Amino acid sequence: MARGAGWTILAVIIADLAATGAFAQSDPPKGVAPASSIAGSLPSKGDPFGNRAWLADHGITYGFVHTAEALSNVKGGIKRGTVFDGKLETVIGIDFGKLAGLDGLTMFSNILQLHGDSGPGRNLVGNLNTVSNIEALPTTRLSELWLQQTAGGMASLRAGQLVVDTEFLYSQYFSFFMSSDWPTNPAVNIPGGGAAYPLAAPGIRLKIDPTPQTTFLLSLLNGDPAGPGLNDPELRNRHGLDFRVNDPPFLIGELQYRYNQAPKATELAGGVRLGAWHHFGSFDDLRFDSNGSSLASPLSTGIARRLRGNDGVYAVIDQQLYRPAGGDANSGILLFSRAAYCPPDRSLNDFYFDGGIIFAGLIPARPADAFGASFLYAHMSDRARGLDRDIRLFTGLQVPLRDYELSFEFTYGAAIVPGWTIYPTAHLIFHPGGNAPDVRSPAGPTRNSVVIGARSVMQY
Repeated sequence: MARGAGWTILAVIIADLAATGAFAQSDPPKGVAPASSIAGSLPSKGDPFGNRAWLADHGITYGFVHTAEALSNVKGGIKRGTVFDGKLETVIGIDFGKLAGLDGLTMFSNILQLHGDSGPGRNLVGNLNTVSNIEALPTTRLSELWLQQTAGGMASLRAGQLVVDTEFLYSQYFSFFMSSDWPTNPAVNIPGGGAAYPLAAPGIRLKIDPTPQTTFLLSLLNGDPAGPGLNDPELRNRHGLDFRVNDPPFLIGELQYRYNQAPKATELAGGVRLGAWHHFGSFDDLRFDSNGSSLASPLSTGIARRLRGNDGVYAVIDQQLYRPAGGDANSGILLFSRAAYCPPDRSLNDFYFDGGIIFAGLIPARPADAFGASFLYAHMSDRARGLDRDIRLFTGLQVPLRDYELSFEFTYGAAIVPGWTIYPTAHLIFHPGGNAPDVRSPAGPTRNSVVIGARSVMQY
């Protein structure tokens, strides 16, 4: 298929369908200001001159979320040390129905100011799985900027600069943890990691709600948010202003079913998501060259065999195990899990699995607190491990064999005031980088890591 053909055909299909729905973070129905805000704890509720209320009455809403953290690698990894990171997120929403009488038309913009030490992964641990979901190179970056037209309360079409990780492959409950993120699979299997934090890409997204319990999502985006290159993708699109549209596209679709989500429901809540994606680009074989020889062989051309496209399938399950009397869908005992798979010949992480449990609102003296534990498991593909064996055979170098990365997180969320929460946390990372070589001694693997620290999240 020609590079632009996938875009043309699938854009026509999406334009004909036009859709909407709601699940977790999607489509804030009453503007974009955070639902829980420190404004209520400030004089005049954080709006002394009434400007915020006046703008909201005219369809313009805004909010700020500041996340700051200190994380120390106290054992193993690349090196010991402490990083300090921060993310200031500014969100702006416009309801053109209120502003200009254009019912159903909305706009959303999300700007990130990223500061600090660029996270524990690059500097201290060398992990593939997420330790901190705000980790990014310091910069000011445009994330999302889109228009959306809703029709009939069941359908909407969104177009502009988009991300997929707030709607697709997203768990209703996992977001409590610092390691909640666009999963390792597909992050390491798509150019630039795909249109997921902190990068975004031009595209279109449709959503359909056939019933209040079901949703269909489909999105077509430019397949590389940063463009080709060997350096960090965040450097290749430093401020999110490249707006690339000529790369092979990325298509993702998801079906969702959820139940007992209403605040007054008494039965256990939950949801199931099933999805798949396809990238229309070309990918390198992880072991063999264009002639079928091992890339480690002295007879190799040194040019990896090119493979057409890459695919992934996934499933997400959220389940409330206990719902306290009068509690909503996010209270009590909550369980979640995600699983994803990609072909092993072109995908460094072929199988991914995560899960966890949260106890929310169960301490009488601290009803707004929560605590829980989670894990992330990323299996390295057999094709990549085969190349490691070939390197041993042809060179005699006893490089580590890549196998898996397994990490655990233990976190407590302590509510200070509404809109401000502190999260003490501890992480255990086994086989960082999937048993990648130690940068100081490449004959051995990177050592298991222990990370401790705390995060502050403040919303206005």
